[in-house]
Amino acid sequence: MKHTIEKKPRRPVDPALGERRREQILEAAAKLFAKHGYAAADTQLLAEELGVGKGTIYRYFPSKEEVFLAAADRGMHMLCEQVDSSIQGIDDPLHRIAVAIRSYLAFFAEHPEFVELLMQERAQFKDRKKPTFFVHREARVEQWRTIYRRLIAEGRVREMPVERITNVMSDLVYGTMFTNYFTGQRKPFESQAQDILDVVFHGILSDAERRQQRDEDTKTCPRSSED
Repeated sequence: MKHTIEKKPRRPVDPALGERRREQILEAAAKLFAKHGYAAADTQLLAEELGVGKGTIYRYFPSKEEVFLAAADRGMHMLCEQVDSSIQGIDDPLHRIAVAIRSYLAFFAEHPEFVELLMQERAQFKDRKKPTFFVHREARVEQWRTIYRRLIAEGRVREMPVERITNVMSDLVYGTMFTNYFTGQRKPFESQAQDILDVVFHGILSDAERRQQRDEDTKTCPRSSED
């Protein structure tokens, strides 16, 4: 008589378990790379930090390079999500820009490890055509150009190429983020955002000086009688 061995039912697989583990690895990796640098932070150190075997790391990421680049990419996704969440429901374009700049600076003030990763990426992977930061920037810049086109059409921003505006604004906040990291947060990010907005929106010239500059430009390049 044959005896049938009853198999115990397997525990249902949690579909979100893999994603949670992946997030845990990348969160720990970002801090580890920021603290020790890419060369010194090997997968064994990461595994010890997480309390798992190296095989667990390799199950999700075949190499240290892939862990690093995924950690940098995750940081940029987190930045984009924070900025998008902060401007949700805001219709006025200028207000959206102001809130987005504050949110951008706040993110890097709260997560300085991602500034370190952006720098290490440039140092370690010079052969990459586009660093992670600029891949994400280019993927999202058109939405901001659309906002500036709207402002120009409404007569709220003077006529100029929107590419010029987005390039200057991006360079300002990008530079501020790195300056904060290298020199320390000299001012609260709210004040920094307000300074950027004040100078960009209002300029540094007085009304009288702007009129004088326009008059000088007119004398230098007078309009023809056909204009």
